Amino acid sequence: MRSLFSVIGRFGSPHHGIATEPNSAAHTAGVQSTAKASPSLHPSETEATRSRLRQFVGSRDGNVAIIFTIMMIPTIYLAGMMMDYTQAYHKQSQLDAAADAAAIAAVTPAMMAKSASEASTTAQNVFNATANGLHGLAAPPTLTVNVSDSGYVRTAAVSYTAASTNNFPVLLGPSAWPIRGSSNSTATSGSAMPNINFYLVLDDSPSMAIAGTPADIQTMLTNTPHQDGGAGCAFACHESNPSADNLGNPNTEDNYALAQALGVTLRIDLMKNAVASLMSTARSFEQAHNTSYRMAIYTFDYAFNTIYAPSGQPSADLTTAASQASNIAMPIVYKNNWLTSAFDNDDTDTDFDNAMQAVNTIMPAPGGGTNAAGDTPQEVVFIVTDGVDDKTVSHASDCSATGTVVTYSGGVRCEQPFDTTWCTTIKNRGIRVAVVYTEYLQLPTDSWYNNEVAPFDNPTPSTSPIATNLQACASPGLFYDVASGGNISQALDTLFQLVASAPARLTQ
Repeated sequence: MRSLFSVIGRFGSPHHGIATEPNSAAHTAGVQSTAKASPSLHPSETEATRSRLRQFVGSRDGNVAIIFTIMMIPTIYLAGMMMDYTQAYHKQSQLDAAADAAAIAAVTPAMMAKSASEASTTAQNVFNATANGLHGLAAPPTLTVNVSDSGYVRTAAVSYTAASTNNFPVLLGPSAWPIRGSSNSTATSGSAMPNINFYLVLDDSPSMAIAGTPADIQTMLTNTPHQDGGAGCAFACHESNPSADNLGNPNTEDNYALAQALGVTLRIDLMKNAVASLMSTARSFEQAHNTSYRMAIYTFDYAFNTIYAPSGQPSADLTTAASQASNIAMPIVYKNNWLTSAFDNDDTDTDFDNAMQAVNTIMPAPGGGTNAAGDTPQEVVFIVTDGVDDKTVSHASDCSATGTVVTYSGGVRCEQPFDTTWCTTIKNRGIRVAVVYTEYLQLPTDSWYNNEVAPFDNPTPSTSPIATNLQACASPGLFYDVASGGNISQALDTLFQLVASAPARLTQ
């Protein structure tokens, strides 16, 4: 601001301002007369005045600081508005998914055998199971459920209103932004549920070894004070030679063993339990609706692994499938960046494309799922993942524009949101794809996360390119976002009911 005030000083200074002769006639007339005419100036004085005025008007000294100060007001306003809008959008997306699940729940074959009143209560319970666990709402959502029967057709209408609490109420005005949504579904009683082959493609890569809840994350950070520059580590990586990394854990155990000793539940543990629970849900549906389900379970990391697929195909033995879910486990690496003692793969341990290509090869062309002679089951892929590729590519250009690229001794490491190409290929075959997105948690104290993943995990995990790609991967209506500490089992069960209840459909 110095320059601006110096210009003003030069203009108004008694030594450099407009000067007149104190003893001139013009001065005397100007003092004694009551007329309002301006005093006459000598031509040279007039030109000097004009010159100084032009200098003042033309000066740009200090303008950047003034413009910056002025622009800060709308910038802060927009930043605050964007943060609150993003939060409100996230809440609305979750409540919309809950409304869809509630609308379908009212018209499942099991509900079609019950009264409209019972179906309405079930829909309310399904919605509230998600809505009551959401944080950042000014009050519990107001829910309206209308279930009506007309002949053999049942229609369910679910709507809600809520308010997302603003972080900047003083700046933006309202303390909360209203959000609302609705979902309608319809079904015809007596419709048969289709026979389906399910292919579970589960992410067991090292990033799924993150602690499953905020409390467990903090437990891991607290008990690994010598890792990541003193910030601690929330990942329970499984290593055969942890001492090579100087982890500093008791008894030189790796973080996976440490997590087990501390009683920490990992996200992969939640997924394992959810898969076992899904088999129980599938068995109940089979018995209630005289249909048939077959299950195959696979995991993917740097490889594509078969957990349960007798003879290479889905099996109708769902009891054994449930027990085999216990074999879902973390891959064991040698140490940080090394897959084995002789293979430095720079931790490129998540290859989604390889997994999708493999399962596409396994699945036959889908049938209608009826019991008619010659018909075959429908084919459905279930994916549970945090949505981040971490693999070796031939060239940096093979990585997406949103990804990050690191060159290492073995080639080029690409970390990026999942490519949806294989999802599209599979859906084009008439095979449905259901996706459970276990949000990739933001870890601002983790240097690796900040450098490699944060660029495409913003502004929030639920609105990031990761989430966007996974939603595009899923068939319409078959995407479920599970936040930190969320219920993966509920997500799988909800998607299963949406897939299995083919005669029931969302109409809005």
